[in-house]
Amino acid sequence: MIVVQNGNAYDEGLDNDFWKSIKAYWKEPKSKEKRDALRALLTYDATKWQYTDGVKNVDLVSPDGAAHDQFLLDRPGNDEIQLDLFLSYGSNPPLYPSWQEYFRKHQPPMLIVWGKNDQIFPPAGAEPYKRDLKTLEFHLLDAGHFALESEGDTIANLMHQFLGKHVLKK
Repeated sequence: MIVVQNGNAYDEGLDNDFWKSIKAYWKEPKSKEKRDALRALLTYDATKWQYTDGVKNVDLVSPDGAAHDQFLLDRPGNDEIQLDLFLSYGSNPPLYPSWQEYFRKHQPPMLIVWGKNDQIFPPAGAEPYKRDLKTLEFHLLDAGHFALESEGDTIANLMHQFLGKHVLKK
């Protein structure tokens, strides 16, 4: 069993504007200019945007999450670690075909709960799961990147139902 919340395993989910500068960095990892271009993603405005963009009711999103994340992001030296992580993420897409083969071969029951308004991992990245999995529960929620922040109760209920169906079968 696998539960996916805005987690990409297909190239289709990485072809939007958000990924352009990150992909440019992947192509030129030694470029200081490409690395520095990503520093804007480490600001409080960017962190808050990840929590609130695409959320139908921003009042449901506690400001504590973004503030806490930013406090940790702002620790000395952590910016370099985060930039290294952006680079490291470039190792995931080449693995996507093997992940997809695993899905096709083993057919794990999968629950997809995805914020349909996510600009980081847009719904285009969720749709391809449908072609590889037979036992799939698929839900596009009216939420953004951190769907749990505004749709936590809905996701918890979906998980409870999904696990109830599949754990009890074993």
